[in-house]
Amino acid sequence: MSVVRGGAVKHFSLALVVWLFVGVSLPARAAGNFFTTPQVLKEFFPKSQRVTYRKVKLGPAELAAVQGRLGYKPAKPEYVIFVATTGEHVDGYAVIDEELGQHEQITFAVKLSSAGVVERHEVMVYREKYGEEITDARFRRQFQGKTAKDPVRAGVDIDVVTGATISSRSMAIGVRRALVLVDELILKTGALSGAQAAAPSAPKG
Repeated sequence: MSVVRGGAVKHFSLALVVWLFVGVSLPARAAGNFFTTPQVLKEFFPKSQRVTYRKVKLGPAELAAVQGRLGYKPAKPEYVIFVATTGEHVDGYAVIDEELGQHEQITFAVKLSSAGVVERHEVMVYREKYGEEITDARFRRQFQGKTAKDPVRAGVDIDVVTGATISSRSMAIGVRRALVLVDELILKTGALSGAQAAAPSAPKG
């Protein structure tokens, strides 16, 4: 794994990462725009002193490990993992990503504890005409407490929402991927300490 770019964002100055949407833009015609990147990070880490981000590439070894655990090849060659800290303490992680629904991409965010446990899941942009029920708290709460050891699979340990079957499955796939990415790229490798030493810079793209 190679760290491409690292940066720190002061608390309440998260507008610096408004364009860092893991290659995602927010079209005005979306069926539901619920969060921007700065908004969801503030929601996730309201008490943290700062939020840093790690943009990491999947090298051959990391790609093989992630693919082996997920059962499919990740669509992106690199991912962004946000890290919230207070002093020297890691408060948690966040992954913002997309997963295909029935026809359109669903942009979502996953908050994980410092131990890699899902604490919160939010749909940031829902573009489909139907199936918006996955934005309801009842569905999203199912992911809380999940770890990389759990199946996190629709119909297994995640109940499918009637009328939003495909979107339910998409979110289960997306959350599972976030869990594996944080576990494989951060927790297993101990990459955070080295990444934190990188000089702050505003992300681009």
